Amino acid sequence: MRECLFYEKEENDLVQCQACHHFCLIKPGETGICGVRKNVGGKLRLLVYGHPITIARDPIEKKPFYHFLPGSYALSLGTFGCNFRCANCQNYDISQQKNEKVMEKYFENQKEITPEEIINSAKKNNCLSVAYTYNEPTIWAEYALDIMKLAHKNGLKNVWVSNGYFSADVLEKIAPFLDAINIDIKSYEDKFYQKYIGAKLNPVLENVKKIKKKNIHLEITTLIIPMLSDNIEMLKKLARFIKKELGAETPWHISAFSSMISWKLQDLPDTSPEKIREICAMAKKMGLKNVYGGNI
Repeated sequence: MRECLFYEKEENDLVQCQACHHFCLIKPGETGICGVRKNVGGKLRLLVYGHPITIARDPIEKKPFYHFLPGSYALSLGTFGCNFRCANCQNYDISQQKNEKVMEKYFENQKEITPEEIINSAKKNNCLSVAYTYNEPTIWAEYALDIMKLAHKNGLKNVWVSNGYFSADVLEKIAPFLDAINIDIKSYEDKFYQKYIGAKLNPVLENVKKIKKKNIHLEITTLIIPMLSDNIEMLKKLARFIKKELGAETPWHISAFSSMISWKLQDLPDTSPEKIREICAMAKKMGLKNVYGGNI
């Protein structure tokens, strides 16, 4: 376990995590909402430093990035845990794993994988970038940041696939090394975020605007869940936000929901290809230039 960078010490050995907008106040022996940032004797420690749960060579388009290094490959990695509780999560087996004993048992059979080893693997596999993905990289930002710094030293790009809930402090630290980011805007309704995500919408909206101002390449993804996030009027509001605040050229990925790979919501129907096409047509009609349907 490595000591975290993003936290503040409080009285009585309490710590307040500063990684994301939950700003968890954590008692000794407990973890924050993410399940991987633990108060150990009044110090916040990262349980998953050096322990990616999965590493793979992916086409950059799979992340998805359609306007950044097209045709190239990224070395993708992610860990246990997440700061969101997305009912539709397709990586719930790792993102919602919060049992420390289960993680420790897994780590017993896995040596620590250093940032140097990640970079060497990326170069060996002819990847042009490292992708921080599968679960939310904000919760393992210290590990990600160490890899990102080495990536730039070795001529590699860094791309995040994120829910956009990172704190201002995390953004300032990663920004010099972050080349591209795909952020989920899951809905344009705060009540959806609170009920199905366990978070708030506004920090995500503010962060995508900050990313744009920093001239970091940005792409947006929205999962269309039947009866929950497929309301065309709500999506029109989101399209207006993207055009006004992020620019008409910002790529918007409209992705279809599949109940088969969903953590919960298995009783909902899959998103029809016709619905995805309808939303894409609406967005283009409203002036967005790069709109893509996914999972159809």
